[in-house]
Amino acid sequence: MNRNYHAYCAMLLAFVLILVMCSQFFKDSVSFARSDTEKAVYLTFDDGPSDRVTPKILDVLKEEKVKATFFIIGSAAENRKYLIEREVNEGHTVAVHSYSHRYGQIYSSPEALLADINKCNEIIKNVTGNYSNIYRFPGGSYGLSENLISAVKAKGFKCVDWNASMRDAEYYSAPPEILFKSTVDTAKGRDTVVMLAHDSTTKTTTAQALKSVIKYFKEQNYVFKAF
Repeated sequence: MNRNYHAYCAMLLAFVLILVMCSQFFKDSVSFARSDTEKAVYLTFDDGPSDRVTPKILDVLKEEKVKATFFIIGSAAENRKYLIEREVNEGHTVAVHSYSHRYGQIYSSPEALLADINKCNEIIKNVTGNYSNIYRFPGGSYGLSENLISAVKAKGFKCVDWNASMRDAEYYSAPPEILFKSTVDTAKGRDTVVMLAHDSTTKTTTAQALKSVIKYFKEQNYVFKAF
């Protein structure tokens, strides 16, 4: 009787251990599946800061508890350092776009391009205490000379293009509904979305459309990220 009792206890203990191991395996599998299929959206804003639009965009981002990346123009930031400070203080990423945004000038040679980047980055360093290693080519990298792209990457910059757009650069003042539709159309079917938008002074409807854009991505179970 005692021997049978011990055998029964051993079998019961083995069964419990198997259950625990299976449970942990299932938990790990679910966790892996979730991270593997996680959808992410990066909201990015080019050509700011502006006194007229940037604060409105920051207000929406703060209200919605969403972080974004601001690719700034150095010449616009020089007299608006308070906006760069606010972007950093509220947890956003401030990155290099250009100092002058003059294509003919900055793309005339690798040296001219790097000089433009450095001039913009000095403003970022002056305000935030750190240089940025995140860069977006004005107009995007598509079609640019490989010499220009290689020169930037050789300096350690992470170059960020986009795969979706609010298309606010294509219109002077499109209604927010049009910008929202552009967002949905261009992001459709993408698990990772890098959304192009602008916070320059003429893009007031971009700020007006932003809350609807954020709501849409939340409803689609995207995680908001910044570079």
